[in-house]
Amino acid sequence: MSKTVEFFFDVGSPASYLGWTQLPGLCERNGAELLYRPMLLGGVFQATGNASPVSVPAKGRYMLSDLQRYARRYGVPFTFNPHFPINTLGLMRGAVAYQLQQPESFPRYLTAIYRALWAEQRNLGDEAVLAATLEAAGFDARQYRTMIAEDDVKAALKANTEEAVRRGVFGAPTFFIGDEMFFGQDRLEFVDEALKGA
Repeated sequence: MSKTVEFFFDVGSPASYLGWTQLPGLCERNGAELLYRPMLLGGVFQATGNASPVSVPAKGRYMLSDLQRYARRYGVPFTFNPHFPINTLGLMRGAVAYQLQQPESFPRYLTAIYRALWAEQRNLGDEAVLAATLEAAGFDARQYRTMIAEDDVKAALKANTEEAVRRGVFGAPTFFIGDEMFFGQDRLEFVDEALKGA
């Protein structure tokens, strides 16, 4: 495929979850390849001076309402996680680990984690809850813990995050079509237009 969409994401971002529910279909309709680029949103915030919208109470309340509107429009389950924010370092290392070492399992991993966080309200910051979630999705929780501790996995997530910052990313989700950047799942219509014009 000549057309590609790079999807820089962190599973701890509810907007990334909504974007994830729509991107595969959008790319398929446009004959585009979807490239998943796991990054650590906390690292992006630290590097850019940005912060989560919930750090401003009024903005956080509005964001939650807006996310619910989009979930209804998309027809996907969404319930704000009461355990938010969750430290996603291990979860994002897991995404990188499966992407690098077991790419056939990567979509199943992402589905399990996103649904647990944004449809089932699970506290994936709790090791026991995370292990049960992984096992229910057919993963070996012990193997997962080994994988996310590997140096190459840690380095790959760090490199993705640093690349995102170099390219102008300040939040999640962020999409690239070539050098053109689009921020926010509410900009997917512009991603669609760009692909149609590519």
